[in-house]
This record gives sequence, structure tokens and C-alpha cells, in this order.
Amino acid sequence: MKLSVIITAGGIGKRMGSEIPKQFLLVNNKPVLAHTIEAFSDLPFPTELILTLPREWILYWEELCTERQLNYPLIIVEGGKERYHSIKNALLHASGELIAVHDGVRPLIDKATILRLVETAERKGNAIPVKSIAESIRFVDGAESNSVNREHYKIVQTPQVFRREVLFKAYEQPFQSFFTDDSSLVEHLREHIHLVEGNPENIKITTPQDLKLLEIYLSLPD
Repeated sequence: MKLSVIITAGGIGKRMGSEIPKQFLLVNNKPVLAHTIEAFSDLPFPTELILTLPREWILYWEELCTERQLNYPLIIVEGGKERYHSIKNALLHASGELIAVHDGVRPLIDKATILRLVETAERKGNAIPVKSIAESIRFVDGAESNSVNREHYKIVQTPQVFRREVLFKAYEQPFQSFFTDDSSLVEHLREHIHLVEGNPENIKITTPQDLKLLEIYLSLPD
């Protein structure tokens, strides 16, 4: 079994307040994106990495890797207008029986979660990582709000893993604004989505506070 991992890094990071997109910011002397890529090293099956980047930042990434002496065996693909288009471009280069799609700014995905996702997707066709909500939540509609049972809701993470034929079929559908992630495309085909417990620290780096959390997690012993 071969796994293709599409790492999508097309954001420009407005909430980070930096001129440099958040995926290129340095933490422990490496770009956030480098930590993400390394999370998929040493898996117990053949793995290919495909990285989508905005056209105007591809050279910056290559120069950053040269400067930091980072050498990763991956395919770089030019991103599209929306995440959907970036993934569709990357699929043309994916050769694995299973395909994972992962946010480039989620560097704390752990190998145990990856293996659970791959095993489930291999058996059932797809798998996405989720975590429970610890806080109370409310449904808001204009000026009204109502308490809801948090047990009925999950926070969705990546990587989301699919059998090749499932994801390719999903991306034959035309783009719709309500396709927020890959599982929403697959679900639109009336496929059942299989949930796997994610690792809680698998946060999406969005704000300066998230960068501080990443520094703390990376400093912890294995």
C-alpha cells in the first residue's frame, strides 16, 4: 500500500499579522511547513509527498530550504484560486492507493493518528480525525442564541484520508462554496464519513499565540 500525502499551504496568514505567510515563519529555526512535512517521515509504508504552494511563493520556499539546508523529497505543485483547485491540481501527481490531504500549518499531527487514519481508510474507504469540544457551545441566529449539546459536535482536523477512487470521484464535482474540506466533497457523493479520534495538540497555526503553543509542544520530550 502506498500513501500519497497532499500538503496544502496556500494561505497568506492575515490573522498572523505578518508579511510572510504563516507556513514560512520560523519556529525552532525551521519553517512551520518543514515541521509539518517531517511529521510524515518514517511511516511504515511507501509515502510520497505533494506540496501545493501559491505560484508567487514557490521560489521563496525553495530558497528558504536551501538557506536552512532542508532537503525533502517532494513534488511541488502550483496552487489554484481556492483550496479545491489546489487539491485538484495535486491529484494529477498522486500515485498512491490512499490519498491524505493535510493542512500545511498543522505541524503537530502525530504518527499514531496518521496510522489510525490510514488503517481505517484502507478498510472503510475514508477516515477523518476529530476531537471533542470541551467548552459549552451555543447556536447563534441573529440576536438569538440557544445552548446546544456539545456531545453532538466534533472539531474536524486533518489529514483526511481516502481511497484513491473515492477522492478522484469527489473532485469530478464542480466547485461549490460549501465544500469546506475534502470530506464535504466526499459526503456530497452520499458516502458515509468515518471519524477517527485525532490528537488534541494537532492545532491549526493561525495566530501568534498558536506559534507560542507550537514552540512549547516542540520543546516537550517525546
